Amino acid sequence: MKVKRIVANVDTRNIAAAKSFYQDVLGLDLLMDHGWIGTYGSDEQMGIQISFAQHGGSNTPTPNLSIEVDDVDAAFERMNRAGFTIEYGPADEPWGVRRFYVRDPFGQLVNILAHI
Repeated sequence: MKVKRIVANVDTRNIAAAKSFYQDVLGLDLLMDHGWIGTYGSDEQMGIQISFAQHGGSNTPTPNLSIEVDDVDAAFERMNRAGFTIEYGPADEPWGVRRFYVRDPFGQLVNILAHI
């Protein structure tokens, strides 16, 4: 048996609210839309990971999601322009990532990061 995919599921009554954050700002594609569920993603090959944490490092809370991007500063500017609440950073962390925390439309704490 081989795990092929791990999908994070966020409970909401307003699925359409995901578009502005995950598609318009982060550039993900709407891969599946059945009305009761919308799945955003990318055709790029991505690794399968699931993390379990006591905290988020650097005295931050544990984020609900972590999304790696190629340009943290560009993502930070796009989130600011779109009016999303930045809760931490951007910061260069001692373990080799540059990141910031932002709240998505559902209140999820999202860690946007890039390895430096």
